[in-house]
Amino acid sequence: MLLLSIGLYMLVTIAIGWWASTRVKNTRDFVMAGRRLPLVIAASAMFATWFGSETIMGAPSQFVDGGLIGVVEDPFGAALCLILVGAFFARRFYKMNLLTFVDFFRIRFSRTAELVAAILIVPSYFGWIAAQLVAMAVVLTALTGIPFHWGIILCTCVVVFYTYIGGMWAVSITDFIQTIIIIIGLVILAVSMAKAAGGVSTVLASTPQGFFHFLPEGNFHSIAHYVAAWITIGLGSIPQQDVFQRVMSAKNADTSVRAAYIGGFMYLTIGFIPLFIALAGRMLYADTGDGDPQMLIPQMVLRHSSTAMQALFFGALLSAILSTTSGAMLAPATIIGENLIKPYFKSVSDKSLLRIMRMSVVFVAILSAIMASWSANIYELVGQSSAFSLVSLFFPLALGMYWKRSSNVGALSSMTIGLAVWLFFEIRGSELPSLLYGAGVGLVVMVAASLLWPDKVKKA
Repeated sequence: MLLLSIGLYMLVTIAIGWWASTRVKNTRDFVMAGRRLPLVIAASAMFATWFGSETIMGAPSQFVDGGLIGVVEDPFGAALCLILVGAFFARRFYKMNLLTFVDFFRIRFSRTAELVAAILIVPSYFGWIAAQLVAMAVVLTALTGIPFHWGIILCTCVVVFYTYIGGMWAVSITDFIQTIIIIIGLVILAVSMAKAAGGVSTVLASTPQGFFHFLPEGNFHSIAHYVAAWITIGLGSIPQQDVFQRVMSAKNADTSVRAAYIGGFMYLTIGFIPLFIALAGRMLYADTGDGDPQMLIPQMVLRHSSTAMQALFFGALLSAILSTTSGAMLAPATIIGENLIKPYFKSVSDKSLLRIMRMSVVFVAILSAIMASWSANIYELVGQSSAFSLVSLFFPLALGMYWKRSSNVGALSSMTIGLAVWLFFEIRGSELPSLLYGAGVGLVVMVAASLLWPDKVKKA
């Protein structure tokens, strides 16, 4: 009964995506939903950017093991990212009327900077997409017993089909529906778990001393890791195409700013519900999640709710991850078509470009599925993805937008050297987070190279 209900739920979701696909007439519809989303749908899309596997499966397992300070990266860092986007980037991006985030590098710096940024940003998505595929495969394995790797293949095929036909219109509409359903499901489950555990105060009192400490210890090592946790997603996900697409899909600049603020607030508040559920679940069932901590909340649902509730929750969870993955696959596929292929084929028609973007979805999906097979840790995969874009793209974007003396040489140097330093310490190993080395060097190089080799022609 449960599997049948979930299957029907998923079919309805795909049908909605199919209906939305009828509104895709050109690349702008496919990438940015025609820039026509009202506030409520735009805010839901911003909120749903990461509200999937990371928040419901990855973060709760980190929370019960490491306490509140263990989830600084998500939901706190993720909420910070959306708030910063609304405060400093959304309006400027919207007014530039770009199709991709990488277009900024061409307009502000050079065609070479655009090419390098595109080459760097595409692989940064593989870890994020892989994390979503892992989450769907883990849930399917728990519910059906199918092997994990077959679950990844099945989930990849479903997401590719969904993304291929619907683009951003399908992502936005299903995000709105999934947001409502997943919130209802989480609230009902949280209330049920609280009652079973003897109340919220009882659950909170069951935690060990220091569990809710939010500040690091007063030594350099702890502070460095704390800062790294804040900026991994907080800054690292700002230079990302999926965030950019959601910003640009709003009907006007004011709507895009408000949507980012609302999405950040929703992420920070609603993101606490899975954490509480995990805490209550570990109190009620100490052995839950011992096999795979990422399955803590799904196991709570299976143990502690009716079949109807299970169908609602798992259907909404899988659909939410489906929408998140769809948007993530769409992002690099757009950049491949617009920034890596189109410049070399000047006469390509919009219809042909749309076809190229859709085929690029398949390419991205295959590589992400391979990466998902290598690593099954959702939290680590997400962190790697955000760190990649932080060390290579954040400072060229931020300084390029707000510092007039930023130069093409500075941007190129920061992108390549920052990434190289990060990779070096990732491979060599370090007591401090390797992204701090990469980001720090990237910032210094950006400033120094811009001052030493300024642009001959001043750019806006």
